[in-house]
Amino acid sequence: MKSTSIKIVKVLLAVDLLLLVGSLLLGGKVWVYNTQIGFISATLIMIASVISYRRMVNTRIEHGIVTMDDSKDVIDKIEDPYDLYSEEVMQSEEEVDLAEVVKEERKNLKKNRRSLGQTLKDTKAALSLYRLGAYALLILGFMYLNRQGLLHIPSYLLALSLPPMIIVTILVTQKENHSQD
Repeated sequence: MKSTSIKIVKVLLAVDLLLLVGSLLLGGKVWVYNTQIGFISATLIMIASVISYRRMVNTRIEHGIVTMDDSKDVIDKIEDPYDLYSEEVMQSEEEVDLAEVVKEERKNLKKNRRSLGQTLKDTKAALSLYRLGAYALLILGFMYLNRQGLLHIPSYLLALSLPPMIIVTILVTQKENHSQD
């Protein structure tokens, strides 16, 4: 994994250098400000997200918490979260009281309700200080550009979109390379 991280950092630095040169040649000072603030803040957000999710996964592995349910396909979970259309339909010939069924389902829903502690454990990665700091930097950078009259939306959006595309592309190619080995 360290080789992948090093590769990501090297590619991000190379793309940032190319972006800096291209900005200087094509758009001047305004483009340089927009592309550098956008690229650096998006890169920090991506790196902070990877670090926080990696820590969360490692913590769960250390504590033996596995939350993977292979009994249903991912698409089935999305399309039929309450398993209403499953093939295993129970056929009963006796008449069931509708009010009793509703009471039973309400009890089941109350049993499955998550506590505040469980919800906070799952949101640790989303609320990590790394990510919050990176998003704050993104907002402050945008506000700085806007207040100084330097905001150029096309170059800013281009710079924001590059780091996620680069990181995802590298991770997907690394995964394909590992699956072929």
